[in-house]
Amino acid sequence: MAAAEALAGVNKCRELARVILVRLRELVSPNDGTNMERLAAYFTDALQGLLDGAATAGGGQSKQGLGGGGCYREEHHQVDVLAAFQLLQDMSPYVKFGHFTANQGILEAVTHDRRVHIVDYDIMEGVQWASLMQALVSRKDGPPTPHLRITALSRGGSGRRSFGSIQETGRRLTAFAASIGQPFSFHQCRLDADETFRPTTLKLVRGEALIINCMLHLPHFSYRTPDSIASFLSGSKTLNPRLITLVEEEIGPTSDGGFVGRFMDSLHHYSAIYDSLEAGFPMQSLARALVERVFLGPRITGSLARIYRARGVEEEGSWGQWLGALGFRPMNISFANHCQAKLLLGLYNDGYKVEELTSNKLVLGWKSRRLLSASIWTSQDSDL
Repeated sequence: MAAAEALAGVNKCRELARVILVRLRELVSPNDGTNMERLAAYFTDALQGLLDGAATAGGGQSKQGLGGGGCYREEHHQVDVLAAFQLLQDMSPYVKFGHFTANQGILEAVTHDRRVHIVDYDIMEGVQWASLMQALVSRKDGPPTPHLRITALSRGGSGRRSFGSIQETGRRLTAFAASIGQPFSFHQCRLDADETFRPTTLKLVRGEALIINCMLHLPHFSYRTPDSIASFLSGSKTLNPRLITLVEEEIGPTSDGGFVGRFMDSLHHYSAIYDSLEAGFPMQSLARALVERVFLGPRITGSLARIYRARGVEEEGSWGQWLGALGFRPMNISFANHCQAKLLLGLYNDGYKVEELTSNKLVLGWKSRRLLSASIWTSQDSDL
Protein backbone atom coordinates (compact mmCIF):
# COMPACT_ATOMS: atom_id res chain seq x y z
CA MET A 1 0.00 0.00 0.00
CA ALA A 2 2.84 2.36 0.85
CA ALA A 3 4.53 1.58 -2.46
CA ALA A 4 1.33 2.31 -4.39
CA GLU A 5 0.90 5.59 -2.50
CA ALA A 6 4.48 6.58 -3.23
CA LEU A 7 4.18 5.63 -6.90
CA ALA A 8 0.94 7.40 -7.74
CA GLY A 9 -0.71 8.75 -4.61
CA VAL A 10 -1.45 12.35 -3.67
CA ASN A 11 2.07 12.87 -2.29
CA LYS A 12 3.90 10.66 -4.75
CA CYS A 13 7.65 10.20 -4.54
CA ARG A 14 9.30 7.79 -6.96
CA GLU A 15 12.50 7.49 -4.90
CA LEU A 16 10.49 6.46 -1.85
CA ALA A 17 8.58 3.94 -3.98
CA ARG A 18 11.91 2.51 -5.18
CA VAL A 19 13.21 2.13 -1.61
CA ILE A 20 9.99 0.43 -0.45
CA LEU A 21 10.02 -1.98 -3.37
CA VAL A 22 13.65 -2.94 -2.69
CA ARG A 23 12.66 -3.76 0.90
CA LEU A 24 9.61 -5.73 -0.25
CA ARG A 25 11.75 -7.83 -2.57
CA GLU A 26 13.87 -8.79 0.46
CA LEU A 27 10.75 -9.79 2.42
CA VAL A 28 8.57 -11.73 0.00
CA SER A 29 8.87 -14.34 -2.72
CA PRO A 30 6.27 -15.70 -5.18
CA ASN A 31 7.55 -19.24 -4.52
CA ASP A 32 6.96 -19.61 -0.78
CA GLY A 33 5.41 -18.02 2.27
CA THR A 34 1.80 -17.31 3.17
CA ASN A 35 -0.92 -16.38 0.70
CA MET A 36 -0.43 -12.70 1.47
CA GLU A 37 3.35 -12.92 1.10
CA ARG A 38 3.15 -14.63 -2.30
CA LEU A 39 0.47 -12.20 -3.44
CA ALA A 40 2.59 -9.27 -2.19
CA ALA A 41 5.50 -10.61 -4.27
CA TYR A 42 3.48 -10.45 -7.50
CA PHE A 43 2.09 -7.01 -6.66
CA THR A 44 5.66 -5.91 -5.91
CA ASP A 45 6.80 -7.12 -9.33
CA ALA A 46 3.89 -5.32 -10.97
CA LEU A 47 4.63 -2.05 -9.15
CA GLN A 48 8.32 -2.38 -10.00
CA GLY A 49 7.39 -2.76 -13.66
CA LEU A 50 5.30 0.42 -13.47
CA LEU A 51 8.12 2.30 -11.77
CA ASP A 52 10.73 1.14 -14.30
CA GLY A 53 8.45 1.79 -17.27
CA ALA A 54 7.01 5.09 -16.05
CA ALA A 55 8.95 7.07 -18.63
CA THR A 56 7.26 5.20 -21.49
CA ALA A 57 3.94 4.33 -19.83
CA GLY A 58 2.02 6.66 -22.11
CA GLY A 59 3.57 5.32 -25.31
CA GLY A 60 2.82 2.40 -27.54
CA GLN A 61 5.42 0.20 -25.87
CA SER A 62 3.57 0.11 -22.56
CA LYS A 63 0.57 -1.73 -23.97
CA GLN A 64 2.77 -4.72 -24.71
CA GLY A 65 5.44 -4.26 -22.06
CA LEU A 66 3.12 -3.40 -19.18
CA GLY A 67 -0.51 -3.80 -19.99
CA GLY A 68 -0.94 -6.91 -22.12
CA GLY A 69 -2.19 -9.25 -19.42
CA GLY A 70 -1.92 -12.14 -21.85
CA CYS A 71 1.45 -11.36 -23.43
CA TYR A 72 3.46 -12.45 -20.39
CA ARG A 73 1.81 -15.84 -20.52
CA GLU A 74 3.22 -16.40 -24.01
CA GLU A 75 6.64 -16.82 -22.37
CA HIS A 76 5.54 -19.91 -20.48
CA HIS A 77 6.09 -23.29 -22.05
CA GLN A 78 2.92 -24.73 -23.56
CA VAL A 79 3.21 -27.78 -21.29
CA ASP A 80 3.14 -25.51 -18.22
CA VAL A 81 0.16 -23.58 -19.56
CA LEU A 82 -1.87 -26.74 -20.22
CA ALA A 83 -0.89 -28.26 -16.87
CA ALA A 84 -1.85 -25.08 -14.99
CA PHE A 85 -5.12 -24.88 -16.89
CA GLN A 86 -6.01 -28.48 -16.00
CA LEU A 87 -5.19 -27.86 -12.33
CA LEU A 88 -7.28 -24.70 -12.27
CA GLN A 89 -10.20 -26.50 -13.87
CA ASP A 90 -10.01 -29.48 -11.52
CA MET A 91 -9.41 -27.66 -8.25
CA SER A 92 -11.68 -24.62 -8.52
CA PRO A 93 -15.02 -23.80 -10.18
CA TYR A 94 -13.78 -20.67 -12.01
CA VAL A 95 -13.65 -22.26 -15.45
CA LYS A 96 -16.63 -24.61 -15.22
CA PHE A 97 -18.95 -22.04 -13.61
CA GLY A 98 -18.79 -19.77 -16.65
CA HIS A 99 -18.83 -22.58 -19.19
CA PHE A 100 -21.70 -24.54 -17.62
CA THR A 101 -23.91 -21.49 -17.05
CA ALA A 102 -23.40 -20.32 -20.64
CA ASN A 103 -23.92 -23.81 -22.07
CA GLN A 104 -27.14 -24.36 -20.16
CA GLY A 105 -28.48 -21.07 -21.47
CA ILE A 106 -27.55 -22.13 -25.01
CA LEU A 107 -29.19 -25.55 -24.64
CA GLU A 108 -32.44 -23.98 -23.45
CA ALA A 109 -32.41 -21.46 -26.31
CA VAL A 110 -31.95 -24.02 -29.12
CA THR A 111 -34.26 -26.81 -27.96
CA HIS A 112 -36.11 -27.05 -31.29
CA ASP A 113 -33.41 -25.97 -33.73
CA ARG A 114 -31.83 -28.22 -36.33
CA ARG A 115 -28.77 -26.01 -36.91
CA VAL A 116 -26.83 -24.04 -34.30
CA HIS A 117 -24.01 -21.59 -35.06
CA ILE A 118 -21.79 -20.35 -32.20
CA VAL A 119 -19.38 -17.44 -32.74
CA ASP A 120 -16.72 -17.66 -30.03
CA TYR A 121 -14.77 -14.52 -29.12
CA ASP A 122 -11.81 -16.34 -27.54
CA ILE A 123 -12.00 -20.12 -27.95
CA MET A 124 -8.74 -20.94 -26.11
CA GLU A 125 -8.41 -24.76 -26.02
CA GLY A 126 -12.11 -25.22 -26.81
CA VAL A 127 -12.92 -27.11 -23.61
CA GLN A 128 -16.25 -25.33 -23.21
CA TRP A 129 -17.73 -27.07 -26.23
CA ALA A 130 -17.08 -30.73 -25.37
CA SER A 131 -19.71 -30.67 -22.60
CA LEU A 132 -22.18 -28.82 -24.86
CA MET A 133 -21.77 -31.47 -27.58
CA GLN A 134 -22.36 -34.24 -25.07
CA ALA A 135 -25.52 -32.52 -23.84
CA LEU A 136 -26.83 -32.01 -27.40
CA VAL A 137 -26.24 -35.65 -28.32
CA SER A 138 -27.88 -36.98 -25.15
CA ARG A 139 -31.00 -34.81 -25.06
CA LYS A 140 -34.22 -36.81 -25.28
CA ASP A 141 -36.79 -34.30 -26.49
CA GLY A 142 -37.03 -32.11 -29.58
CA PRO A 143 -35.65 -32.82 -33.06
CA PRO A 144 -32.58 -35.03 -33.74
CA THR A 145 -29.16 -33.80 -32.64
CA PRO A 146 -28.69 -30.45 -34.39
CA HIS A 147 -25.76 -29.64 -36.62
CA LEU A 148 -23.35 -27.53 -34.57
CA ARG A 149 -21.09 -25.02 -36.28
CA ILE A 150 -18.48 -23.07 -34.33
CA THR A 151 -16.70 -20.02 -35.72
CA ALA A 152 -13.65 -18.98 -33.69
CA LEU A 153 -12.20 -15.50 -33.94
CA SER A 154 -8.48 -15.56 -34.73
CA ARG A 155 -5.95 -12.81 -34.31
CA GLY A 156 -2.78 -12.10 -36.26
CA GLY A 157 0.72 -12.57 -34.94
CA SER A 158 2.60 -15.48 -33.42
CA GLY A 159 0.65 -15.78 -30.16
CA ARG A 160 -1.17 -18.83 -28.89
CA ARG A 161 -4.44 -17.59 -30.33
CA SER A 162 -3.00 -17.30 -33.83
CA PHE A 163 -4.54 -18.95 -36.86
CA GLY A 164 -2.51 -22.14 -36.53
CA SER A 165 -3.26 -22.76 -32.85
CA ILE A 166 -6.98 -22.28 -33.45
CA GLN A 167 -6.77 -24.73 -36.34
CA GLU A 168 -5.42 -27.28 -33.88
CA THR A 169 -8.31 -26.55 -31.50
CA GLY A 170 -10.69 -27.07 -34.42
CA ARG A 171 -9.12 -30.44 -35.24
CA ARG A 172 -9.52 -31.62 -31.65
CA LEU A 173 -13.16 -30.53 -31.52
CA THR A 174 -13.90 -32.14 -34.89
CA ALA A 175 -12.38 -35.43 -33.73
CA PHE A 176 -14.32 -35.33 -30.47
CA ALA A 177 -17.60 -34.55 -32.24
CA ALA A 178 -17.07 -37.48 -34.61
CA SER A 179 -16.37 -39.81 -31.67
CA ILE A 180 -19.77 -39.10 -30.06
CA GLY A 181 -21.84 -38.70 -33.24
CA GLN A 182 -22.31 -34.93 -33.11
CA PRO A 183 -22.77 -33.35 -36.58
CA PHE A 184 -20.16 -30.60 -36.54
CA SER A 185 -18.18 -28.10 -38.60
CA PHE A 186 -15.52 -25.60 -37.60
CA HIS A 187 -14.55 -22.25 -39.11
CA GLN A 188 -12.35 -19.27 -38.33
CA CYS A 189 -13.00 -15.56 -38.73
CA ARG A 190 -9.93 -13.34 -38.82
CA LEU A 191 -10.02 -10.04 -36.97
CA ASP A 192 -8.36 -6.98 -38.43
CA ALA A 193 -4.86 -6.09 -37.20
CA ASP A 194 -6.36 -3.77 -34.58
CA GLU A 195 -8.78 -6.54 -33.50
CA THR A 196 -11.77 -4.89 -35.15
CA PHE A 197 -14.60 -7.35 -35.77
CA ARG A 198 -16.33 -7.09 -39.14
CA PRO A 199 -19.68 -8.96 -39.10
CA THR A 200 -19.66 -9.16 -42.90
CA THR A 201 -16.70 -11.58 -42.75
CA LEU A 202 -18.85 -14.19 -40.99
CA LYS A 203 -20.37 -16.97 -43.06
CA LEU A 204 -24.05 -17.11 -42.05
CA VAL A 205 -26.56 -19.76 -43.12
CA ARG A 206 -30.29 -19.17 -43.17
CA GLY A 207 -32.12 -21.17 -40.53
CA GLU A 208 -29.22 -21.39 -38.08
CA ALA A 209 -29.75 -20.27 -34.49
CA LEU A 210 -26.92 -17.76 -34.00
CA ILE A 211 -25.21 -17.69 -30.59
CA ILE A 212 -22.54 -15.18 -29.54
CA ASN A 213 -20.18 -16.48 -26.84
CA CYS A 214 -17.98 -13.96 -25.01
CA MET A 215 -15.78 -15.22 -22.16
CA LEU A 216 -13.83 -12.34 -20.63
CA HIS A 217 -11.25 -12.10 -17.89
CA LEU A 218 -11.37 -15.63 -16.52
CA PRO A 219 -8.08 -16.18 -14.68
CA HIS A 220 -6.61 -18.20 -17.56
CA PHE A 221 -7.73 -15.96 -20.44
CA SER A 222 -5.65 -13.48 -22.38
CA TYR A 223 -6.40 -9.81 -21.83
CA ARG A 224 -8.41 -8.19 -24.61
CA THR A 225 -8.61 -4.44 -25.01
CA PRO A 226 -11.92 -2.70 -24.34
CA ASP A 227 -11.93 -1.51 -27.96
CA SER A 228 -11.70 -5.10 -29.19
CA ILE A 229 -14.54 -6.29 -26.93
CA ALA A 230 -16.72 -3.31 -27.84
CA SER A 231 -16.12 -3.94 -31.55
CA PHE A 232 -17.16 -7.58 -31.19
CA LEU A 233 -20.29 -6.95 -29.12
CA SER A 234 -21.52 -3.96 -31.14
CA GLY A 235 -20.83 -5.83 -34.38
CA SER A 236 -22.75 -8.81 -33.02
CA LYS A 237 -25.80 -6.62 -32.47
CA THR A 238 -26.14 -6.13 -36.23
CA LEU A 239 -26.39 -9.93 -36.66
CA ASN A 240 -29.53 -10.16 -34.48
CA PRO A 241 -28.27 -13.19 -32.49
CA ARG A 242 -30.57 -15.57 -30.69
CA LEU A 243 -28.45 -15.40 -27.57
CA ILE A 244 -25.34 -13.75 -26.15
CA THR A 245 -23.50 -15.46 -23.30
CA LEU A 246 -21.14 -13.23 -21.33
CA VAL A 247 -18.71 -14.08 -18.52
CA GLU A 248 -16.73 -11.29 -16.88
CA GLU A 249 -14.74 -10.49 -13.77
CA GLU A 250 -16.49 -8.74 -10.89
CA ILE A 251 -14.22 -6.03 -9.49
CA GLY A 252 -16.48 -3.59 -7.73
CA PRO A 253 -16.20 0.21 -7.82
CA THR A 254 -14.09 1.90 -5.17
CA SER A 255 -14.93 4.93 -3.07
CA ASP A 256 -11.66 6.47 -4.25
CA GLY A 257 -11.49 6.54 -8.05
CA GLY A 258 -7.75 7.21 -8.10
CA PHE A 259 -4.95 4.72 -8.66
CA VAL A 260 -4.52 3.88 -4.98
CA GLY A 261 -8.23 3.17 -4.44
CA ARG A 262 -8.39 0.91 -7.48
CA PHE A 263 -5.08 -0.69 -6.49
CA MET A 264 -6.64 -1.62 -3.14
CA ASP A 265 -9.72 -3.07 -4.79
CA SER A 266 -7.51 -5.16 -7.07
CA LEU A 267 -5.53 -6.32 -4.04
CA HIS A 268 -8.73 -7.43 -2.25
CA HIS A 269 -9.97 -9.18 -5.39
CA TYR A 270 -6.82 -11.23 -5.93
CA SER A 271 -6.49 -11.89 -2.22
CA ALA A 272 -9.90 -13.60 -2.35
CA ILE A 273 -8.80 -15.64 -5.39
CA TYR A 274 -5.60 -16.70 -3.60
CA ASP A 275 -7.58 -17.73 -0.51
CA SER A 276 -10.00 -19.76 -2.59
CA LEU A 277 -7.19 -21.52 -4.47
CA GLU A 278 -5.46 -22.41 -1.22
CA ALA A 279 -8.70 -24.08 -0.10
CA GLY A 280 -8.83 -25.97 -3.41
CA PHE A 281 -5.16 -26.99 -3.44
CA PRO A 282 -4.65 -28.32 0.10
CA MET A 283 -1.05 -29.28 0.75
CA GLN A 284 -0.20 -28.91 -2.95
CA SER A 285 2.08 -25.89 -2.93
CA LEU A 286 3.79 -26.79 -6.24
CA ALA A 287 0.46 -27.07 -8.08
CA ARG A 288 -0.80 -23.81 -6.61
CA ALA A 289 2.49 -22.06 -7.40
CA LEU A 290 2.22 -23.16 -11.05
CA VAL A 291 -1.28 -21.68 -11.40
CA GLU A 292 -0.16 -18.47 -9.70
CA ARG A 293 2.96 -18.13 -11.87
CA VAL A 294 1.35 -18.95 -15.22
CA PHE A 295 -2.01 -17.20 -14.82
CA LEU A 296 -2.41 -14.93 -11.80
CA GLY A 297 0.97 -13.19 -11.77
CA PRO A 298 0.60 -11.95 -15.37
CA ARG A 299 -3.01 -10.92 -14.71
CA ILE A 300 -1.96 -8.85 -11.70
CA THR A 301 0.75 -7.16 -13.77
CA GLY A 302 -1.66 -6.39 -16.60
CA SER A 303 -4.42 -5.23 -14.25
CA LEU A 304 -2.22 -2.73 -12.40
CA ALA A 305 -0.75 -1.43 -15.65
CA ARG A 306 -4.21 -0.67 -17.03
CA ILE A 307 -5.22 1.07 -13.79
CA TYR A 308 -2.00 3.09 -13.85
CA ARG A 309 -2.42 4.12 -17.49
CA ALA A 310 -6.02 5.16 -16.82
CA ARG A 311 -4.73 7.53 -14.11
CA GLY A 312 -7.78 6.82 -11.99
CA VAL A 313 -10.40 7.33 -14.69
CA GLU A 314 -13.32 5.04 -13.85
CA GLU A 315 -14.32 2.43 -16.40
CA GLU A 316 -17.84 2.59 -17.76
CA GLY A 317 -19.38 -0.11 -15.57
CA SER A 318 -19.62 -3.76 -16.57
CA TRP A 319 -19.91 -5.21 -20.06
CA GLY A 320 -23.34 -6.47 -19.05
CA GLN A 321 -24.49 -2.90 -18.47
CA TRP A 322 -22.94 -2.00 -21.80
CA LEU A 323 -24.94 -4.74 -23.55
CA GLY A 324 -28.13 -3.37 -22.03
CA ALA A 325 -27.29 0.11 -23.27
CA LEU A 326 -26.57 -1.36 -26.70
CA GLY A 327 -30.13 -2.67 -26.94
CA PHE A 328 -29.82 -6.30 -25.89
CA ARG A 329 -32.51 -7.67 -23.59
CA PRO A 330 -31.72 -9.76 -20.49
CA MET A 331 -32.84 -13.40 -20.68
CA ASN A 332 -33.96 -14.96 -17.41
CA ILE A 333 -31.62 -17.50 -15.85
CA SER A 334 -33.67 -20.68 -15.50
CA PHE A 335 -34.23 -22.53 -12.25
CA ALA A 336 -32.37 -25.50 -13.77
CA ASN A 337 -29.37 -23.30 -14.56
CA HIS A 338 -29.29 -21.91 -11.03
CA CYS A 339 -29.54 -25.41 -9.56
CA GLN A 340 -26.73 -26.62 -11.82
CA ALA A 341 -24.45 -23.83 -10.53
CA LYS A 342 -25.22 -24.77 -6.92
CA LEU A 343 -24.53 -28.44 -7.62
CA LEU A 344 -21.22 -27.50 -9.25
CA LEU A 345 -20.11 -25.46 -6.24
CA GLY A 346 -21.06 -28.38 -4.01
CA LEU A 347 -18.08 -30.23 -5.49
CA TYR A 348 -15.69 -27.64 -4.10
CA ASN A 349 -14.94 -25.87 -0.84
CA ASP A 350 -17.82 -24.46 1.22
CA GLY A 351 -16.44 -20.94 0.82
CA TYR A 352 -17.77 -20.63 -2.75
CA LYS A 353 -21.19 -19.00 -3.15
CA VAL A 354 -23.55 -18.43 -6.05
CA GLU A 355 -26.11 -15.63 -6.14
CA GLU A 356 -28.62 -14.45 -8.71
CA LEU A 357 -27.75 -10.79 -8.89
CA THR A 358 -30.35 -9.96 -11.55
CA SER A 359 -32.82 -12.14 -13.43
CA ASN A 360 -30.25 -12.91 -16.14
CA LYS A 361 -27.03 -13.04 -14.12
CA LEU A 362 -25.39 -15.55 -11.80
CA VAL A 363 -22.39 -14.50 -9.72
CA LEU A 364 -19.66 -16.74 -8.35
CA GLY A 365 -18.24 -15.51 -5.07
CA TRP A 366 -15.71 -16.53 -2.47
CA LYS A 367 -17.17 -15.87 0.97
CA SER A 368 -18.30 -12.22 0.82
CA ARG A 369 -16.35 -11.28 -2.32
CA ARG A 370 -17.87 -11.45 -5.81
CA LEU A 371 -15.39 -12.82 -8.34
CA LEU A 372 -17.05 -13.75 -11.65
CA SER A 373 -20.46 -13.30 -13.25
CA ALA A 374 -22.19 -15.13 -16.09
CA SER A 375 -25.14 -13.47 -17.84
CA ILE A 376 -27.30 -14.25 -20.87
CA TRP A 377 -28.88 -11.81 -23.28
CA THR A 378 -30.93 -11.78 -26.46
CA SER A 379 -31.20 -9.36 -29.37
CA GLN A 380 -34.06 -6.87 -29.13
CA ASP A 381 -35.40 -8.19 -32.45
CA SER A 382 -34.95 -11.89 -31.72
CA ASP A 383 -37.97 -14.16 -32.06
CA LEU A 384 -36.95 -16.10 -28.93
